[in-house]
Amino acid sequence: MLKAELRKKYKMLRKDLSTSQIDDLSISIANQLLKLPVWEFSFYHIFLAIEEHHEVNTDYILNILSGKDKNILISKSDFETGLMTHFLLTDNTVIKKNSYNIPEPVDGIEISNEKIEVVFIPLLAFDEKGNRVGYGKGFYDRFLADCKPETIKIGLSFFEAETEITNVFESDVKMDYSVTPDKVYGF
Repeated sequence: MLKAELRKKYKMLRKDLSTSQIDDLSISIANQLLKLPVWEFSFYHIFLAIEEHHEVNTDYILNILSGKDKNILISKSDFETGLMTHFLLTDNTVIKKNSYNIPEPVDGIEISNEKIEVVFIPLLAFDEKGNRVGYGKGFYDRFLADCKPETIKIGLSFFEAETEITNVFESDVKMDYSVTPDKVYGF
């Protein structure tokens, strides 16, 4: 299937999820993540869910990371450059929604991409080869391409894998894992 078709399909599927379904599925995803061999690292980048888009609620993963005393990084998107800046999440971090309803840090301690060891990626869809579909702005492709090659990339999705995304680009960065409420995919 083409990315545009997948975007449309999965936006509709997510739109049909209730708040309680999103919470239940998000808890299941967090529990599935505990099966992965990725908890010995220090710097974890995570997205904060856009509630209006019915994204995976990452609060449960944030609790796991906090409980394991990890350095948690969240980003701020620059829509003019298409780049993200990453900040250490602390007790003093002020978070506000931008004009696209993305919760972002106002400011804070900036952390370079080179320090990031694990990235949790929001997905609309993905395939059995580790290719992914996001919103199409390329923020994560640019960000992941700028990380170290050994950085572990983990997609989070409410839905299982498609067989194949047919219009994958050379600049698309594949994931190492994708986690759904029922399964962990390794690529």
